[in-house]
Amino acid sequence: MTSVSATEHTINRPGCTLHYWLAGPEDRPLVTLLHGATMDHRMFDPQLAALVPAYRTLTWDARGHGQSRPTGHFTLEDCADDLIAILDHLGIEQTALLGQSMGGYVAQYVYLRYPERVRSIVIIGATSIALPYSLWEMIGLKGTLPLFRFWPYQHLAGVVARNTALKPDVQAYAREAVLQIEPREFITIWQAVTQAISRAGRPGHQINVPLLLTHGDHDQTGSIKRQAPIWAASEPNVEYVVIPNASHNANQDNPAFFNDLLLKFLNEHNRAGDPNRK
Repeated sequence: MTSVSATEHTINRPGCTLHYWLAGPEDRPLVTLLHGATMDHRMFDPQLAALVPAYRTLTWDARGHGQSRPTGHFTLEDCADDLIAILDHLGIEQTALLGQSMGGYVAQYVYLRYPERVRSIVIIGATSIALPYSLWEMIGLKGTLPLFRFWPYQHLAGVVARNTALKPDVQAYAREAVLQIEPREFITIWQAVTQAISRAGRPGHQINVPLLLTHGDHDQTGSIKRQAPIWAASEPNVEYVVIPNASHNANQDNPAFFNDLLLKFLNEHNRAGDPNRK
């Protein structure tokens, strides 16, 4: 657990009261950390101590996760709009985004809808919303929905946890986080994630801010490992790094390696001036 003291805040959004946490000096560049599906803000505890005090951090429980209830209407676009509402409330013009899995898709949607608000992006274990997906990839992903509807939920939570991490303590956290969510909410969230990708993709769309693209060397989730080199080759300003000894929650499995990488990237691209404030 981190020793950084973060202050909890709430904001009312359509259908949901969002909980978010701030840490670090107000005059430092902001780094916003976006957790994966069924996880919560705690998955970034290993990063906060590394980031503060050089950076200010914002973590949250996305709608339908952790303490942010009820779920309300849930799409990744809703999550992107929720984040911008928080930034507007705080009077912050720009932020660096770090997104893991679903959070990586939310980061991409924030950039797609509000590119002027994003200074840089770090992705952990997600795929591109711009690249096209094969028919078999789409069938494999969307075919999980009916399976999840009938899977005994306690057992499903254990399977998710084992596929999320290598380290037993991270697996235990992941299982506990999943079980905070009702089965019907799990389906709603996962359905939104499956809609992030498509057969057509978004031809011509690129991320024109600095991009750090990462995944764990043991991450077997979906098409992440297969697609990552292709995605990296399609972007104009990207650094691609595989995190050793790590699975899907690579920042938790190998925080020492990941934190060093993260700080080098942020220090290069996010330390000039104070571009946070409106």
